[in-house]
Amino acid sequence: MQYKMLVLDMDDTLLTDDHRISDLNKKVLLEAQAKGVYVVLASGRPTSAMTAYAKELEMDLNDSYIISFNGAIISRAKDDLVLFEQKLTVQQIHDLYDYSAKMNTHIITYLDDEIISETDSEFIEVEKEITGMAHLKVSSFKDYVDRPAVKCILLQEPSYLKTLENDLKMAMPHLSVSMSKPFFLEAAQQGIDKAASLKILANKLGIRQSEIIAVGNAGNDLTMIEYAGLGVWVDNVTPELRDKADLIVASNNNDGVAEVVQKYILN
Repeated sequence: MQYKMLVLDMDDTLLTDDHRISDLNKKVLLEAQAKGVYVVLASGRPTSAMTAYAKELEMDLNDSYIISFNGAIISRAKDDLVLFEQKLTVQQIHDLYDYSAKMNTHIITYLDDEIISETDSEFIEVEKEITGMAHLKVSSFKDYVDRPAVKCILLQEPSYLKTLENDLKMAMPHLSVSMSKPFFLEAAQQGIDKAASLKILANKLGIRQSEIIAVGNAGNDLTMIEYAGLGVWVDNVTPELRDKADLIVASNNNDGVAEVVQKYILN
């Protein structure tokens, strides 16, 4: 099979634990693009927290794309042109806030390239570190969030937050809900996930499902892993998902992405 698109989750997949692209991963991804393969970054991150990595990989020079906010936005790396965008309504965001308050979790959303919350939390600090975005703490979340936003994240201690995943799915079946980290429970508009946006992008580029490799590590990657012609986990995948992919490679800290590229694209 000649693969034409490689779709990569970022945190805990492409990136090492200290948020770097390893030298080997970078080398083989540049080689893959030289062969004409699209390298696409697909992350729960905001677009602004992905663009520097895209440029490091020369995706802007190779006319490639970024899928951000777990699929809520598709943009072109070379000029930030937005090809697709789907947001939560203000009412949906306020309903998520009420659910969060009832269940005693923190909640954040994103407006004007800032993280918005009513509270402080060690888990919000993690999001600040990952994204490099400023955190605006407001006195009233519902008063401040008066326009649509792409997603919300509920944050809390992992073992407790995991118990809320199915509950939130049942309480708000009109939303797309997934875990991106053990302490991040994400909610986006119905039908929004990485696979849905990947399908939109692949159709635009004339690439068949069978010609796509997707690599990830967590629950918010599952749909694209199942959609791709070759779905791959890195070895540090969330344990209950290990049997949901076609292949498991080395961990994010041991160049798992390079292993896939060398075997299935560079041969």
